[in-house]
Amino acid sequence: MKRKCSLILLFCSICIFAQKKDSLVFKNGIDKPSMLPIHHFGIFSARINQNFKKHPVKNTKLQFTFASANIFHPFVELFLPEDEAIRNKFKETIWFNRHFFIDQETTPATYENITIDGVFKNLRVDYMKKINSKHELQLTLRSYLITTGKYPFSTITSDEFIEWFHSNIAGGEDPFGRKYYGINQVNIKYQDRNGTSLSLREGQFFVAGLEINHFYYPSISSLKEKNIALNFGTHFGINTTKYNPSIDLGLSGNILKEWFFNNNNQFRAGLGLAVLRKNTINFDNIVNLGNNRFLGSLEAMIEFTKYSSKKNYHSFGVNYQVQSSFHKRDEANYYQLVGLWKEIHSGWQNGFQKLYEYQSAWSFLYTYGHKKYKLLIYAKQDLYLNNSPDIQTGFSLNIPIFNN
Repeated sequence: MKRKCSLILLFCSICIFAQKKDSLVFKNGIDKPSMLPIHHFGIFSARINQNFKKHPVKNTKLQFTFASANIFHPFVELFLPEDEAIRNKFKETIWFNRHFFIDQETTPATYENITIDGVFKNLRVDYMKKINSKHELQLTLRSYLITTGKYPFSTITSDEFIEWFHSNIAGGEDPFGRKYYGINQVNIKYQDRNGTSLSLREGQFFVAGLEINHFYYPSISSLKEKNIALNFGTHFGINTTKYNPSIDLGLSGNILKEWFFNNNNQFRAGLGLAVLRKNTINFDNIVNLGNNRFLGSLEAMIEFTKYSSKKNYHSFGVNYQVQSSFHKRDEANYYQLVGLWKEIHSGWQNGFQKLYEYQSAWSFLYTYGHKKYKLLIYAKQDLYLNNSPDIQTGFSLNIPIFNN
């Protein structure tokens, strides 16, 4: 762990030497840190953060982003029958009425189990540097800390707050079984279909990987006249945990449209698409964190900006993210799920069922732009009730460090 902490300090120290004055009031597109959902499989892969800037950063910048997310899935087992006749029969039966497994000898089946309960803390450090007028390089170091989510270190993402909300505002009493299993716990275990296991403990800190991202900003006169900007990204992720030592590769494309008003207020809309090839290269035995090797994602965002009399600004944004499933969707047509369905009101099956469905989330973002820095805060809710994460909050500080 000391070596991993030293890696973070080294990464930061090579970026910060002397802070220079930089005007941030001239906005470069939409302000957006990484707001990727902290998913218990996704944290071990690079994934792609869409970019809604118009052009490369003027000055070299450093961005620190800290996020907290509550993830909860009760223990559930998955069986995938190997017999094709049973699979075809199950395709005609709704998932909760499928029962076939007796033992491995008489009913051969692929087996997995999972339980996820904890509050994940994410620290990202992003280094952004202009190469020339059309190219930008970004380096990202991502790390995680596993906690119980107790006060005062977690508030909105704590078990107490979420269950208070369910009991008093919406959702009903203990709808997903947090209280049944016990709140403020860490219980994170997963056994894949190859028998390889993953386990995380309370207080565990780990560096998940390093990402190298390159963005190209083409200059197209016909689009520039309409206040439309494009950029294209190539993404290289080095995953460093013992569970997934590997390299991911990806591509992304983004479009930004701007509207300017007479009172100097501004409105922007962005849309981005990306595809990631997980585990392009594996360096060792890995945990099977989803058998869908290609993850597609879409991100859309709108932002309104209002300037103050001191030429600083306040921006308010809404962001929507959606990602394709971690497991191949066809398996959901014939799997059998086993869990404590009588004891839990709903969602006992989510640990596996949601791996076969797309992941989606809405975020609400506020940015304060000063001449020397930008401060961003956001809150994310899945609204699809996948509990991965249930709710996520974060803040980000963006500062210039060098004049290019």
